[in-house]
Amino acid sequence: MLQNSNNLKKNRDKNLKLMILSGTALVVLFFYTIYKSSSYIQSSTYSFGLIFIFILLVFAVVARLKKDKIQEFINKNKIKNSAFEQELQKTQAKNEDIKNEEDSSHIEVIKPNTTFKDVAGIASVKEELEEIVEFLDNPKKYYKYGIKLPKGVLLYGPPGVGKTLIARAVAGEANVPFFYQSGASFVQIYVGMGAKRVRELFAKAKANAPSIIFIDEIDAIGKTRSGKSNDEREATLNELLTQMDGFEGENGVIVIAATNKIEVLDDALLRAGRFDRRVKLSLPNINDRELILELYLKSIKHKLDVKKLSSELSGFSSATISTLINEAMLYMIKSNDKVLENRHIDIAKNKLEFGKKENFILNDIEKEILSIYQASKAFITKEKVGLFDENSTTLKSIFPSKNELKNELKKYLSGTIGIEVLKDEQYAIFEEDLKKADNLAKDMVDKYAMAKDYKELIEQTKVELKTILDENYEELNRLTKIMIEKEVIEKDEI
Repeated sequence: MLQNSNNLKKNRDKNLKLMILSGTALVVLFFYTIYKSSSYIQSSTYSFGLIFIFILLVFAVVARLKKDKIQEFINKNKIKNSAFEQELQKTQAKNEDIKNEEDSSHIEVIKPNTTFKDVAGIASVKEELEEIVEFLDNPKKYYKYGIKLPKGVLLYGPPGVGKTLIARAVAGEANVPFFYQSGASFVQIYVGMGAKRVRELFAKAKANAPSIIFIDEIDAIGKTRSGKSNDEREATLNELLTQMDGFEGENGVIVIAATNKIEVLDDALLRAGRFDRRVKLSLPNINDRELILELYLKSIKHKLDVKKLSSELSGFSSATISTLINEAMLYMIKSNDKVLENRHIDIAKNKLEFGKKENFILNDIEKEILSIYQASKAFITKEKVGLFDENSTTLKSIFPSKNELKNELKKYLSGTIGIEVLKDEQYAIFEEDLKKADNLAKDMVDKYAMAKDYKELIEQTKVELKTILDENYEELNRLTKIMIEKEVIEKDEI
C-alpha cells in the first residue's frame, strides 16, 4: 500500500515538471514570435498562428491552476477502468478455478483403521462380508479353483444403520486401499465430467489393487433410466456400467455401493455380473442395540443399566444411538457431573424424540402393535421377520400360480388382520403393504383373469386369514411375545 502511494507521488511530480517546462517553452515562443513578426511576417497566417499560440498558453495556465481537479478526474476514470478490469480478471480466474476443480478428480487413497471390532450389532452382515475380506486378503486361495472375486456388493437399508462404516470396516479388515466417492460427486456442471471421474476412479483403484471402491448414495446416479433423455446423470451411469463390465475379479478391485432406496435403482445395475451380492441392513434389534451401547459406553464412566436401556430404544439406528449418547454427555458436562446417569439419557432422548418422527421411536403400546403385525406376517409366511422389516420380499417365481399369488396377498394383509384378531381393533399401519395388496389383486383380475372383482378377492382373503389366525390365537400370541422380547422371529421358532 505504501509503495503504491510513493509511485503515485513520483508520477504526479514528473507530470508537473513537464507541464512547467511546456508552459515556459510556449511563453518563450510567444514573445520571440512577437519580436520577429513586425520585420518578417505580414500575412494572415501570422495572425492565426499568434491566436493559436495564445490559446495554448491560456490552456497551459488554466491546466496549471486546476491541476488537482484534472488529476482527480483522471484518477477516477483510471480507478473505474481498473476496477472493471480487476472484476473481469476475478470472474475469469473464478471460472478457470471451477473448471480446474471439475477437471481434477480429487480422488484420494484412504487407508481405513476401522475394523469389524469397531462396528457392533452386525453379526449376520459380518458373515456375508467376511468372505469378501478373505477374497481381498488371500485371493490365491480362490484363484486356484477358478473362483473370481465378486465385482460388486450392494448395501441397502434405512438411513443411519452404518452402511459407510461397514464398508470402511471391510477395507480395514482386509488392509487394502479404500476409495470413497458419493453418488452426488459424479453429477457435474460440465457435460462428460462425471463419466471422466468414473474412469479416473476405476483407473486409480486398479493401480492400487487389491482395493475397494465405495460409492455412497449410488441412487444419485443409478436411478432407473427413462430412455427419453441423455443427460449427464445417465451418461455417468453408462460409464459406471461399462467400467464394471470391463474388469474381472482377478484385478482385485471390488465395488461396494450403498443406498436407502434399492427399488429406484436401474435394473442394469442390479443384474448378475455387476452387483453380485446384496446385503440388507435393518434397524438393530434389542440384542444389537445392547452391543452398540456397550461399544459406545466402553470408555465412558456411567451408571446405566445397558440391558434395560437397549429395550427402551426400539427404532433407534446405530447413528441415532451414537447421537443420543453424545447429547447425554453434553448435558452431563453442562451439569458439571462426572458420571453419565439415566436422567442425562432421558433428557437427551426427549430432545431427539421431539419433532423427529422419522427415527421410528416407539413407546410400549406402539411396539406391541408393531410386534403383532410382524408376528402375524411371520406365522403366515413361515419366514424370518424382524420388528422393523418394512419392505416385504417380492415374489420370485417367473410364472406364479394362483395359489402363489394368493399366498402373496395373504402376506400383505396378514399383519392388519392379526392386530384385529389379538386387539379386537383395527389400526392404520404400513399402508404400503395395503397398496401392494390392492395392486396384486387388480393384476389377478385384469392381467391374469384369476378372479372377477379385486375388492371381492381382497375381502375373501381377509376372511380366510381371520379364520386361520383365530384358530391359532395362542400361537400368534406366543410369537408376539418373542417379537416384543427379541425384536426378531427366526424361522425355526415358528
